[in-house]
Amino acid sequence: MGRFLFRRLVIAALQLAAVAVTVFALTSILPGDTAVVVLGEHATDEQVAALRERLGLDRPLWERFADWLSGVLQGDLGTSLLTGTAVSDQIARGFATTALLALLALAVVIPLALAVGIGTGLRPGSLLDRGLNGAVVTLNSVPEFALALLLIALFALQLGWLPATAAGASGWALAAQPAVLVLPVGVLVSKQLCALARQVRIGVVEADNAEYAMHVRLHGLTERTVVLRHVLPNALGPAVQQLAQAVDGLLGGVVVVEAVFALPGMGSGFVGAVMARDLPAVQGYALVFAGTTIALNLFADVVARRLVPQREVVA
Repeated sequence: MGRFLFRRLVIAALQLAAVAVTVFALTSILPGDTAVVVLGEHATDEQVAALRERLGLDRPLWERFADWLSGVLQGDLGTSLLTGTAVSDQIARGFATTALLALLALAVVIPLALAVGIGTGLRPGSLLDRGLNGAVVTLNSVPEFALALLLIALFALQLGWLPATAAGASGWALAAQPAVLVLPVGVLVSKQLCALARQVRIGVVEADNAEYAMHVRLHGLTERTVVLRHVLPNALGPAVQQLAQAVDGLLGGVVVVEAVFALPGMGSGFVGAVMARDLPAVQGYALVFAGTTIALNLFADVVARRLVPQREVVA
């Protein structure tokens, strides 16, 4: 286990380094001039040149990357060109909103996915099993923004049951307004629930039909014991990795959901930074999202290894 963990930590560090290089390179070659975006189209050439010099945009790319990377290693993600505040502070302000949405979505997704996945896996071909497969195909074909707009049109505009946006509320204070969170969390849950439940279902079917399950049944163990002690532990290993991918999907979905429902979180902050061409903020948000994804997948691999030690978890 120690060697496996060390190997995965090395891979995670290399992935994060590759992400840092890629993020900086891609943001540096975006079309347009950052100084012109900040100053506006009516700025003079002298003003643009002065700002480019102040921001260091006239320096070679490798020098700017070295300075940026040095700051990142010290916990400094730079200063926002738009607000003049530290990027880390800007990200921290949106963290509570994003974390609340993700935690609520996970609190709904995990138990429902386990219940549906185990139920359908133990009864393949049942009506619930066929319904799950149909729901997966249907929901995967509907983009998050389209689903969000559809729910707003139905439950907010047509029926008037729920608010369409959460304008004026932010952070953990949103928990005091549960009606505001129903539609955003509903969109996030619907996109991840079926995929995770289907993965649990596949794992249960494979484990239930495996030779070791048949062997312990021949020894007279009750079906309940077989399922709890042998089927589920081996079925949930791959599901843990799928859960990490579901969290990745939640982070991607949060960007859309926060923009549609006017929630001031990390996703909407990232979108705003991209639109304003605030390069330090874009780089900071992208690095945080990527680092979160890498950490979650590392954690999922370790948990899956512990659940199914005889299986080699592929990076």
